[in-house]
Amino acid sequence: MNFDLTVKVYEGTDSKTLTKGASHFEETSIGRGNIAVAAHNRGVNNHFGKIHTLELEDEITLATRLGTRIYGVVSVSKVSETDRSGLATTTENMITLYTCVMNQRDYRWCVKAAAQ
Repeated sequence: MNFDLTVKVYEGTDSKTLTKGASHFEETSIGRGNIAVAAHNRGVNNHFGKIHTLELEDEITLATRLGTRIYGVVSVSKVSETDRSGLATTTENMITLYTCVMNQRDYRWCVKAAAQ
């Protein structure tokens, strides 16, 4: 399922930052390798409320001051809240998106996409 979303990404993933928009995990890359971003899935800032409906090869575009890169979705999975493997450093240019699973506080949706 495709959907249009434009959201500003802020540095850090604390609750104050998440109320402003999407949040970049500071321990991940900002340009090359794995870029990980989180956002809320409900409420006023429910930017990632539909990421679990993305399908393989759907496109995600990330535009930064460093340039624009297009990624193709390679996986959509439900992971444990404590699973931090999506934050791992990679040599391949990737983007990883995280959000909570509605009404399942112990789980997160994790979408991984590779640069095309």
